[in-house]
Amino acid sequence: MSAYLFLILLVLIGVIAQNQSIIIASSALLIIKALGFGDQLFPTLAAKGISWGVTIITIAVLVPIATGDIGFKELWNSIRGPVGIVAFGSGIFVALAAAQGVQLMRVDPVVTTALLAGTILAVGFMKGVPVGPLIGAGIAALILGGYQVVEKWF
Repeated sequence: MSAYLFLILLVLIGVIAQNQSIIIASSALLIIKALGFGDQLFPTLAAKGISWGVTIITIAVLVPIATGDIGFKELWNSIRGPVGIVAFGSGIFVALAAAQGVQLMRVDPVVTTALLAGTILAVGFMKGVPVGPLIGAGIAALILGGYQVVEKWF
């Protein structure tokens, strides 16, 4: 019963914060649970949901390449200036940090609960975007593991 109340609370937080992602995600889980499909679907969603989400985000990011709006010339020009160099380096950093975050979440599942709470707070009340668990875990891994994490990159 507490799972239903928690999901309903998340829907309300989404409505109050006007955050469509939280409303849709919480409502979908609530409906799946209420219809009795949770036992079948939740393990798959838990195991593969992040991978599916990353794939969908990657597809969205690659659309300008597929439409021809971005080609090799635009790619090369984008990383030649200071903003492009910082963006390029940031892309490398977050991808590597997120990889460490996935590892931390596997090793210490309790960290996922804290990351989830922080993500819900930021998405619900601070106009955040719910990509936080992976990068949040990556930043936590960097803080907790420091130089050991960075050594793994090289």
